[in-house]
Amino acid sequence: MKTYLVGGAVRDALMARDAHAPKASHVDRDWVVVGATPEAMVDQGFLPVGRDFPVFLHPQTREEYALARTERKTAPGYHGFAFHAAPGVTLEDDLARRDLTINAMAVAADQANDPANAPLIDPHQGQRDLRDGVLRHVTASFAEDPVRILRVARFAARFPRFSVAPETGVLMRQMVEHGEVDHLVAERVWQELSRGLMEQRPSRMFEVLRECGALQRLLPEVDRLWGVPQRPEYHPEIDTGVHLMMVLDMSARLDANLATRFACLCHDLGKGTTPVDALPRHIGHEARSAKLLKQVCDRWRVPVECRELADVVAREHGNIHRSGELGAAALVRLLERCDALRKPARFHDVLLACECDARGRLGHGENEYPPRVRLAQALALAQCVDTAVVASQAQADGLAGPRVGERIQKARVTAVAQGMGLDLLD
Repeated sequence: MKTYLVGGAVRDALMARDAHAPKASHVDRDWVVVGATPEAMVDQGFLPVGRDFPVFLHPQTREEYALARTERKTAPGYHGFAFHAAPGVTLEDDLARRDLTINAMAVAADQANDPANAPLIDPHQGQRDLRDGVLRHVTASFAEDPVRILRVARFAARFPRFSVAPETGVLMRQMVEHGEVDHLVAERVWQELSRGLMEQRPSRMFEVLRECGALQRLLPEVDRLWGVPQRPEYHPEIDTGVHLMMVLDMSARLDANLATRFACLCHDLGKGTTPVDALPRHIGHEARSAKLLKQVCDRWRVPVECRELADVVAREHGNIHRSGELGAAALVRLLERCDALRKPARFHDVLLACECDARGRLGHGENEYPPRVRLAQALALAQCVDTAVVASQAQADGLAGPRVGERIQKARVTAVAQGMGLDLLD
């Protein structure tokens, strides 16, 4: 029985030797065991946890150890595989089933503490592709698993200087044409999309998906944004798809969380449905964006916190951009529509998404975003109102129900007006 460290831990250790490489993001270590049986693993104290194939937890480290295995395609989609794990399966057999050459390298377990300087087992020239910055599939069996399209796109976002090998790009397009991506399950798609959104340059993920045709199948609402013009006085980059990619990369630059980055992805979906005779103006695109957002969230089972934040940003980003023109009463109404008083932390994420939108434009990347500061100030002033005291006084004055709410709103408007030197009226 022999054990090897494989995959991302080896890749990232090799990349760390390059001063220009991005910071290694891989934390978990993956192990492959050759020449063992499930019974032998259990006898050594390993805990079996694999449902589809033999995977075990180490009795001390709790790291995952998988028996070397091969795969055979049995049906379309992500789950359509039969696995074979036996003592006769070699390490080379196991590495051959992996997605990319840069993930198909291994070192012996006794060298795992320093994999960058250990003798490398690299049958598919992964180190060469790592050096050259190429994302290349290992074998033609890559085409059997449509999730690998998403993984390639995600790695492109993680390692922006890497390009997709031409032959891999061709294979990915063929997979899309053959309908493989149509069999992907929602949970797996969201898992990869969410990871890609959190990478160093999320735009690369969507560019790669678009190049192979997968974006049109998975997110047609996003795909149709390319080629849609915007008014050049507001958007010097003109193309809505180009703008969207700039917004996503700004969200990464500003270290936004997942919900904020997802909101950035979906904030302008409605521009893809603007009537041609209305272009390059996009009147009413906010409401259309919110409607299309719901389709995307339902299709890929997007978590509630991402869905709700994106809905607020889709509906209100235009009003937030123009909030410098608003008086105290209109500012309070905007805060109420955003549910900022009940969910102030989420509102600050809304403002960050809007800043990404404003700065994700050609020539605007270094600009300040005054609405973020102004609305944060308005929220802080409105929060200072003691609603219990106001409500008690309103009830003492004989008011009830909605009239009490109106009194509270009026008190907040007064607080915002006085604190910011604004007129009470809009």
